[in-house]
Amino acid sequence: MPDWMVSRQGFHELARNIEDFVRGKSTTVRLALVCLLAEGHLLIEDVPGVAKTSLAKAIAHSVAGSTVKRIQFTPDLLPSDVTGVQVYDQAKGGFEYRQGPVFTNILLADEINRASPKTQSALLEVMAERQVTVDGAARAVPDPFLCIATQNPVEHQGTYVLPEAQLDRFLMRIAIGYPDELDDEVSVVTDGIARRKPEQLRAVLELDQLRTLIGLVRELHISMELRTYVAMLTRATRTHPDVELGASPRGSIALATAAQAYALSMGRSYVTADDVKAIAVPVLNHRLLLTSQARIQQQTPEAVVRDILAGVPVPRAQGHR
Repeated sequence: MPDWMVSRQGFHELARNIEDFVRGKSTTVRLALVCLLAEGHLLIEDVPGVAKTSLAKAIAHSVAGSTVKRIQFTPDLLPSDVTGVQVYDQAKGGFEYRQGPVFTNILLADEINRASPKTQSALLEVMAERQVTVDGAARAVPDPFLCIATQNPVEHQGTYVLPEAQLDRFLMRIAIGYPDELDDEVSVVTDGIARRKPEQLRAVLELDQLRTLIGLVRELHISMELRTYVAMLTRATRTHPDVELGASPRGSIALATAAQAYALSMGRSYVTADDVKAIAVPVLNHRLLLTSQARIQQQTPEAVVRDILAGVPVPRAQGHR
């Protein structure tokens, strides 16, 4: 069986295992896993109590050997509380480095917009470079490394809005939302009564298998026609009348790599235009700054991306080699 077919089985087994705890949120779970395979970071913007922490823990406990750590961002959190600190060892007569919580495979940065911009910036280097630099020495974080950050869209008092440059570091921005169906919410209540926790999930994938899947994503074929299609989509965000600031070339790269991971999840060795369309909204929506007139008219970035998808011609050539 081809590698990409095996990878599809692994992806779906991983997704089913997580969905056994995060009920009724198949699309959200699969987008989070696409983010993981594309080596990106995920921003979840939603109200409290919708399983944001559980999603991060469920992913970590479904992969044998992976680690998960959580940082509760607060106004008094220091950069060293995130990245680590040099501590003087009297016995050795010198300084030694104590790792911060970023040294993990999956990092949950809870309520990231409650920390000061200085502390938020400390996380930027880790997200972009996958390393921490202290006293001139660079230290790599574990591979793979996924940051799942959350922020509450309702409460703004005592928060620091993430600047556009920081938002651009996230591969996707999604919402989880309340359970869609009554049966799903009943299942959530049942799990709660039984004191069921994501730590009780069985591991269905080894860490090395996850690294193999990530390696396959890197090699997935994306034709020149689709690369042009991706560039046309992001360039269209810069000229749309409702957009003041459109997606950067980093957004084009994010769209292409996320499409590769999505194609692998569908068991294909090549990317199609439908793969690009499927992940365009979560990849591009947080990279658009709407005009004040558009905001007054209650236009949304999601609607703008859908409008662009409808207007940009899809390449006729097939995506396979």
